[in-house]
Amino acid sequence: MNECVCAITGHRPSRFKFKYSEDYSLCKKIKRAMFEQFKRLYDEQGVRRYYVGGALGVDMWAGEILLRLKEQPEYSEIQLKIALPFEGHDTDWEDRSRSRMSFLIRHSAETVIVGNKEAPPAVNYRRRNEYMVDRAGYLLAVYDNDRSIRSGTGMTVNYARKKGLPITLIHPDKATISKEKPER
Repeated sequence: MNECVCAITGHRPSRFKFKYSEDYSLCKKIKRAMFEQFKRLYDEQGVRRYYVGGALGVDMWAGEILLRLKEQPEYSEIQLKIALPFEGHDTDWEDRSRSRMSFLIRHSAETVIVGNKEAPPAVNYRRRNEYMVDRAGYLLAVYDNDRSIRSGTGMTVNYARKKGLPITLIHPDKATISKEKPER
């Protein structure tokens, strides 16, 4: 566990009420909450490295927010690291989304491809999520803690709980923030 690293997970746009409408006020609130939490982790916990998983939605927003934050002199030490589930995971994406991810990859400190095309996609996504959590000391998740919904985000949050990471949750329908401290 690395105290100065934060892994980020969250839902794809299809999970949100606003889908792909990033101009929607709730989307802006979620992004603002992420921005504030990244600043807090940097200022209060010394987090400099942030892992995102290279997916649509929260992963992409987090990468873009972190790169904007890094432009400010007082946050210049931010390192964006991207963990991709497998090569070509974005082949079905629309051009604009692929272009946004390509920009993040070009401006990241490091991009790693965790899985391979031969493995089932679900296995590669799980490996990618565990790879990020295994290198982190914190998890920030845009997740509502509803254990009845089976999702990769939920599995990542549960994996981080098992690993004993402090977790910051941003609710996907309200943008409220809650924190979970590991049980000692």
